[in-house]
Amino acid sequence: MSAVAPVDLPEDPRERIAWILDRVREHDLDGLASVLGELHPSDLADVVEELDEDDRIFLLDLLPADLASETLAEMESEEHPEEILAALEPERIGELIAELSDDDAVELIRELPPEEQTRVLAALPNLEAGELRRLLQYDEESAGGIMTTELVAVSVHLTAGEAIEEVRRQAREIGGEFYTIFVVDLLRRLVGTVSIQDLVLAEPRTPLADLVEEPVAAVPVDMDQEEVGRIIARYNLPSVPVVGPDNVLLGRITWDDVIDVMELEQTEDILRLGGVVSEEEVRGGWLDAVRSRLPWLLLNLGTAAVAASVVWYFQDTIDRLVLLAAIMPVIAGMGGNAGTQALAVTVRRLALTEETTARRFRVAAKELVVGVVNGLALGAIAAVASALVGGDPTLGLVVFLAMIGNLVLASIAGALIPIILERLGADPAVASSIFVTTFTDVGGFFLLLGLASALLL
Repeated sequence: MSAVAPVDLPEDPRERIAWILDRVREHDLDGLASVLGELHPSDLADVVEELDEDDRIFLLDLLPADLASETLAEMESEEHPEEILAALEPERIGELIAELSDDDAVELIRELPPEEQTRVLAALPNLEAGELRRLLQYDEESAGGIMTTELVAVSVHLTAGEAIEEVRRQAREIGGEFYTIFVVDLLRRLVGTVSIQDLVLAEPRTPLADLVEEPVAAVPVDMDQEEVGRIIARYNLPSVPVVGPDNVLLGRITWDDVIDVMELEQTEDILRLGGVVSEEEVRGGWLDAVRSRLPWLLLNLGTAAVAASVVWYFQDTIDRLVLLAAIMPVIAGMGGNAGTQALAVTVRRLALTEETTARRFRVAAKELVVGVVNGLALGAIAAVASALVGGDPTLGLVVFLAMIGNLVLASIAGALIPIILERLGADPAVASSIFVTTFTDVGGFFLLLGLASALLL
């Protein structure tokens, strides 16, 4: 691109993106040349996500290879950056992949159909293509699936001076940042780590073996990515080594990769908590949404029928005291909210902590106390209002007892159901909400109508 006078971009991010979108759609080369170099890849990714396919390819062809590759890596997976990559010319594909770290490259290529994977890999040098093929063999949600082989590892048999020279050589080769210097033996088995500070301060002839520290943690190549995230968070590690059989060092996982993993896992948990399976994309189409949600809604229809049967059983009571029909959704709704609160806290606790079964069941005891206290407070308010509207203190007592009972039931159900589902090997985030809602609806209706039948009629 020829030199062009810089342009003052709007300060507001949304206005800035809109300005650039206009320049791209108009294929304004001069206007784009003045601003593209100033933008962060994340901002460019936002721009690309708003464009149609032809304009996406136009913009990425316009960018320098390093900036274009980082832009693809920053795009949301649901925008399918891998499809944009596959639509480029083979020579351009090779340029962009060469600029990416191997873990980012694998993440893009993995989402392509097999025939497209073959075409993309064919555009790369044999050595690089072979390394990416090896990484593609690992499960995408395992440590091997998110690791990078770009790391700095030195032999334990070197001196400090020799190790420094080796670190310099490898750092130039990988071209990116490294946080840890790994130490290996002749068979590339992980011995430990050495800090840059210790290495620089040591006398050049000091054996590296004297400076090695035991690694805080190392993860097997088949460990689930969510567990890797917990380990890095637990020990506040910038990176963690990935090892294979016989403790052979295979790669590393850095904290920035784990952030993406944890965001993905948390999104899946939130969707599952609402009865939406992880296959539905947040920005997906309506047909995918229907396919993922309809089965759970059908199950919910069945559980709602159970609650309706309780109301049908007490129809004579409702006929004789119509005010109960207005109070029923209040009792059930308050129970549902209380159960959802307990459920959210418990599911999050299960996801973040490793605890004994006894300790986890003590969570139910805490929720029992919470349910009693909240029930007393809310029940007293609802009881006074019901007694005033209905003109009968006994009605207030019925509402008071029903509110306490249902909030206690809801709190215990919200705590126990996900724990029990986990013990049974089921995902507690998937079905817990439907069961908790059933408990609170059935329990609320039964308590209110049953107490009313016993005390008021």
